[in-house]
Amino acid sequence: MNLDETAGPAVNGLPANVAIIMDGNGRWAQRRGLPRSAGHLAGVNRLREIVRTAAELGLESLTVFAFSTENWRRPDYEVEVLMRLFRRFVVREVDELDRMRARVRFIGQRDRLPADLRRTMAQMELRTAGNDGLLLQVAVSYGARAEMLDAVRRMAVEVAEGRLDPDKIDEATVSQNLWTAGVTDPDLVIRTSGEMRISNFLLWQSAYAEYAFVEECWPDFTPERFREVLESFAARERRFGAVSAAV
Repeated sequence: MNLDETAGPAVNGLPANVAIIMDGNGRWAQRRGLPRSAGHLAGVNRLREIVRTAAELGLESLTVFAFSTENWRRPDYEVEVLMRLFRRFVVREVDELDRMRARVRFIGQRDRLPADLRRTMAQMELRTAGNDGLLLQVAVSYGARAEMLDAVRRMAVEVAEGRLDPDKIDEATVSQNLWTAGVTDPDLVIRTSGEMRISNFLLWQSAYAEYAFVEECWPDFTPERFREVLESFAARERRFGAVSAAV
């Protein structure tokens, strides 16, 4: 494995490529006696601030887990609220993201999303495609196992058609067939709300990522706290399976 292809350069000691599992909206709302929808709205507002902070810090990419394949199992009314808020985010933020020179990319099973939302997402991607700032990658209707299964199927088709030698399949081949193809793997994965699991998120891409599990629910994860977590990354020694230089 060529580590230069999977680990982005640090920005002033900070990770260049960050992924976030935005967890805890519902619990945040329940603790305040509010409907879960209020937590999701607060979460959208927080995302706006975190994206702006990531751009200001000069990060290369930010990947956020907005809606998982498993989230489709939630009650219909909650799924409807989430889709409505997601649509609102895309429509309202496109001007600001374009002004920031951010490039937006969506990954996941788009065919499960409402048709009008898919069109709006595609328009946002097209409008920001030429920007050279932060890459904002939004995982919606996303599951890492589904992503890897899709990659396996693509490679199987190529092998069956004689366009791919199975003996030549390596890690780079797999990466090129993932939904994140062309995007540097995360240096740091953050999960909010105190839960210590990865919930089927970027399983292949985060093989050598550092993890940070923070107690704050997503709506309470302020830009200041975000900076603290990024700064703590600089103190870690990333060995990628090798021996520490201090040994």
